[in-house]
Amino acid sequence: MADLEMKLLGLWCSPFSRRVELALCLKGISYDYIEEDIQNKSPELLKYNPVHKKVPVLVRDGKPIAESLVILEYIDDMWDDKPAILPQEPYERAMARFWARFIDEKCLPSIWKAFWGPKKEQDEAEKEACENLKALENELKGKKFFGGSSIGYLDIVANFIAYWLDAIQKTAGKTILTKESFPLLSQWKVDFVACKVVKENLPPWERLVAYYQIRIEAAKASNDDGKIQIY
Repeated sequence: MADLEMKLLGLWCSPFSRRVELALCLKGISYDYIEEDIQNKSPELLKYNPVHKKVPVLVRDGKPIAESLVILEYIDDMWDDKPAILPQEPYERAMARFWARFIDEKCLPSIWKAFWGPKKEQDEAEKEACENLKALENELKGKKFFGGSSIGYLDIVANFIAYWLDAIQKTAGKTILTKESFPLLSQWKVDFVACKVVKENLPPWERLVAYYQIRIEAAKASNDDGKIQIY
C-alpha cells in the first residue's frame, strides 16, 4: 500500500505525541513532523482537533485522527502488513486496551497528583499511585515487556513511566518508583529505554529535566501548581 501524504502534529516533550512517533517508527512508516506550541496553538491544530485542541494529531491525506490511543490502533490497523503493535488474539487485545486505559485514566493522574496536586492530597495520591504501579508490576510477571518478548502497544502507552517519571522525580526531589518496591517495572524501564528505536524517539534528558524545572518554578512563583500539566 503506497503511503499517502501524512503528517504528525506533536510536541517534543509530550509522552502522548512520542507514543505515536514510536509506533510509526516501529512500523517503518514515513511522515512529516510539525512541532506545535501549546501556548500558542496553530490554526492547523485548531482545525484538525477542534474538540480537544491538543496534540498529537495524525493527518493522512487531509483526514485527521486525534488522541494517542486511537492513533496507535489506527496505525496498527492501517499497516497490518507490518509488525503488529497490538496482540493478535482477541482476548489479549482486549486486555491490552484495558490496561492502556488504566494507565491514562488511573495511573498517570494519580502520579501527577502525588507530585503536584494540592499539598493536603499528595500523600493519599501517592498511595494510590503506588497501588496503580503495583498493578502494572503484576502484569510484567514472567515477561520482559508488557507485549511479551518484544515491545508492543502497552509498552508504548507506558512510555511516561519508563522515562518522563524519572525526570519528574528528579525535578520534584521525590521518588515513588524504586527498584526495591518495583523490581519488575524498574527492569522493564531499563530494557525499554535501551531499545534503539525507543531511544531515538525520546526527548533529550537534560532538556526535559530543565523544562519541568522551569514549569515548577513558574507554578511556585504564581502559587498555582495546577499550571503544571502533562501534555
